[in-house]
Amino acid sequence: MGSDLQSRRRLRPVDLAREHGLSTQAVRNYEEAGILPAARRTPHGYRTYTSLHAGALRAFLALLPGHGHQRATSIMRAVNEGAAEEAFRLIDESHVQLLDDRRTLQAVENALVDLEPTTASEPGAGSEPAPVTGPGGTFIGPLAAKLGIRPATLRKWEGAGLMHPRRDPRTGYRVYDDADVRDARLAHQLRRGGYLLEQIAPLIAQVRAAGGLEPLEAALCDWRGRLSTRGRAMLTGAAELDAYLRERG
Repeated sequence: MGSDLQSRRRLRPVDLAREHGLSTQAVRNYEEAGILPAARRTPHGYRTYTSLHAGALRAFLALLPGHGHQRATSIMRAVNEGAAEEAFRLIDESHVQLLDDRRTLQAVENALVDLEPTTASEPGAGSEPAPVTGPGGTFIGPLAAKLGIRPATLRKWEGAGLMHPRRDPRTGYRVYDDADVRDARLAHQLRRGGYLLEQIAPLIAQVRAAGGLEPLEAALCDWRGRLSTRGRAMLTGAAELDAYLRERG
């Protein structure tokens, strides 16, 4: 097969499929999606591929781990349509997202060591005067505003068991103490990091049971490792895409 690739001799779908453990149908699907250039057909209608198609497939599969299926597909389509600048823009967007995720991770780590104390807050403008909630108490409106989310999101998190605010006996307003605010902040940061509510709930439960934040260290190490793996995958994808671009000329 190596000599075929070097000499641009014709390759069958099965030749491309075997190299990567794919089915021949998958190869045909990739061509139909624009990930591979259009194949030539024999007089009997059979597809024939060349080393250019093999390079396109290698590039796409290398792009997948770092960029995801949808963006990797868009990148290859752009290249195959002669719109290299669009492909580069899509790649830049992935790097921006990775950088943002790294900043989010840093924010989570900062939250673990520097949780801000909270003070009693009003439920919102135009409301009747709020009752005294005790040290460290805050209401749903100010807490949501501080996190940059909607109050409905906090209520959803409460329903998922991420926090358990008490109710003011006079007004019925939710009152978040320091532990609730800590849990809300951690949930917010972990959601930004891509964690699902069902993944966050046991972490928050561990924090409560342990009386501290140490149980999150393992999750943060895993998160950090996934970001590094993604960054490395982007380098590998870039190398394969560059090789494909050079072969396209």
